[in-house]
Amino acid sequence: MSDSELRHLPHRRFNPLLGEWVLVSPQRMDRPWLGKVEAAEKPVAQSYDPNCYLCPGNERANGARNPRYESTYCFENDFPALLPNGTEVSQDESGLLIARSEIGCCQVLCFAPKHDLTIPRMSHEEVRDVVKRWMDQFRELDRDERFTYVQIFENRGALMGASNPHPHCQIWANAKLPNIPQKELAAFVEYSREKDSCLLCDYLKIELARNERVVFQNDAFAVVVPYWAVWPYETLLLSKRHFSAIDELSSDEVDALAEILRQITTRYDNLFQTSCPYSMGFHQRPSDGAVHRESHFHGHYYPPLLRSATVQKFMVGYELLGSPQRDLTAEAAATRLIGVDDVHYLEVNR
Repeated sequence: MSDSELRHLPHRRFNPLLGEWVLVSPQRMDRPWLGKVEAAEKPVAQSYDPNCYLCPGNERANGARNPRYESTYCFENDFPALLPNGTEVSQDESGLLIARSEIGCCQVLCFAPKHDLTIPRMSHEEVRDVVKRWMDQFRELDRDERFTYVQIFENRGALMGASNPHPHCQIWANAKLPNIPQKELAAFVEYSREKDSCLLCDYLKIELARNERVVFQNDAFAVVVPYWAVWPYETLLLSKRHFSAIDELSSDEVDALAEILRQITTRYDNLFQTSCPYSMGFHQRPSDGAVHRESHFHGHYYPPLLRSATVQKFMVGYELLGSPQRDLTAEAAATRLIGVDDVHYLEVNR
């Protein structure tokens, strides 16, 4: 199919990272919407909330009290999804009912003491401190022989299940490699074996050359709407230098990553004129002691919004029973993100 046909006709696109297809139906963008309309996310109004479990000096739900921290603050999650100890569980005789214990560690990292901040509204120095703390926590968990993978992720906004608006993320360390990083690692290994090259290095070269889906770039990183994107405004954050984990960032790359994190989240907020919800996270090499030169450090952003700040994308019906499907093409999404201002809308409208 020609590029012009891809903009107007149904087609499938292949995701080489996961080995899966996504159905793209651009002609459906013209359909009327009479479905659910959400309330737009509003910026938090106060810099300190006496009832917030994450604000400095406050008591948390388990009775522990936060220190009066002035930068980042990391602690063990009071209600963790993973526990440090477990008992092995074996399968039944049929081999169909299988369970295995899973140990791990769950940390909460507060980005800043101020309750009303978000990444796009933090200073460069504040975001840089977050990146450096991510590096520190990764190194600490990477050295722990109990764990095989470290997942850094942020859920922002009520639509993405964030239980507290205070700026924070989570860091989970698993004993076993989770499903999606396992699929990506297998894709990296296979591509490296066949091409003697890196899948994402080669992909980024194509994106930079074609310049159709590149939203923002600096000397060290680029953000693109991936060709195979599932969510309407999904983006992929790619390092230009090939390295495998966040602890390998140089000082200049720390600055560049801080800049790119503020840029993409600012563009999300400005596009929808709201505090845009999203889930984001970094994928990197396993923490199993192996080198994993084929792994390429990258991040994923998944905002749930579709047509506006009040219309959400739902993964239902065909998406649950068949395969992922999207209406807005990756190229159209990139064009809209590129077209918005890079100064946060709240700063402009002061």
